[in-house]
Amino acid sequence: MAHVAWLTDIHLDLLKPNERDSFYYDVAESDPRAVLLGGDISESRSLLDRLVELDRIWACPVYFVLGNHDYFYGSIREVRADVDALVAQHPKLVYLTHSAAIELGPGTALIGHDGWADGRLGDFVRSLVSMLDYSLIGEFAGLNKERRWKLMQALADDAADETRPKLEAALHRYEHIYLLTHIPPFREACWHEGKISGDEWLPHFSSKAMGEMLRIVMQEHPERRLTVLCGHTHGAGEAQILDNLRVLTGGATYGLPVVQQLIEV
Repeated sequence: MAHVAWLTDIHLDLLKPNERDSFYYDVAESDPRAVLLGGDISESRSLLDRLVELDRIWACPVYFVLGNHDYFYGSIREVRADVDALVAQHPKLVYLTHSAAIELGPGTALIGHDGWADGRLGDFVRSLVSMLDYSLIGEFAGLNKERRWKLMQALADDAADETRPKLEAALHRYEHIYLLTHIPPFREACWHEGKISGDEWLPHFSSKAMGEMLRIVMQEHPERRLTVLCGHTHGAGEAQILDNLRVLTGGATYGLPVVQQLIEV
């Protein structure tokens, strides 16, 4: 049976050229039908170059979403526009946030969206966590805490609203759907160092909007299955939310990218 390779939080900007090449070839040696890349690929200043490298070295399609680090030193709007322009010139690169469902195998499809942390889980008001997002991403720079929270919620709501019709359309055609996203959509999936993140960190590392949407849709389709592939926390874990809704969170170590799983399709 064929397989796809799932990666997340590979942070290629932290690797030297020879280290990147070694990693690329390690992935290629597993001979995947496709690579699923769950965000935090690089930073905005090098993101397009890194995507071109992946397209050049890997013979298979690369289906990807973006993470918060991919927007560092840029803006969400501009980075997404630049990525759209790039993938239009490179057919093996597919930005899932702006793509319909992809068939991975008989009865199995892939959809995706970057997602965004919305501050609704945990205690955003009392949290003293200050993410680099809030100073290094253009839309957030200069916002006070209240305005930052409103923007986080708006981005997360947009992500959930844009994902829902793609998911519902895929569920009409496929038995098993994979959703590739960057942000964990449930408290139970927000793993770090073997534990679920506490109220101080949860607001910045989870999306209640996405989770609530996924729960509602999958309760309406008990005969179908959804597996969510996410990252962001750098902590690996698994959460069974419903009988037909499972979330896998990928682990990561800066400077040591790995393949999370080879998934049979």
